Amino acid sequence: MKDLITFEDFTKVDLRVGTIIEVHDFPEARNPAYQLYIDFGSLGVKKTSAQITTLYKKDDLIDKQVVAVVNFPKKQIANFMSECLLIGAVNAKDVVLLNPETKVKNGTAVS
Repeated sequence: MKDLITFEDFTKVDLRVGTIIEVHDFPEARNPAYQLYIDFGSLGVKKTSAQITTLYKKDDLIDKQVVAVVNFPKKQIANFMSECLLIGAVNAKDVVLLNPETKVKNGTAVS
């Protein structure tokens, strides 16, 4: 387990649900990855990269709802600027994306 945090620490993390609307290969990444464009409703479309190529095909990701942290600072990854961080469970080396069981409005907060 990691260090304990306070509830106030947790409330600083802005987790939102969004829908993947575009997926592109990302050959410039060090490890196999995709570039994802995610619609977060009123927050707009944010992009990120994700090393999820072993479990997910590009076509399977389109219209998939995912959970992401949307209030991290932007991060340069190779020639791509990441604007959010997908949330997933690491199973061995593979990342399994976390998503709502039922479709919800894009931008819905996770608490």
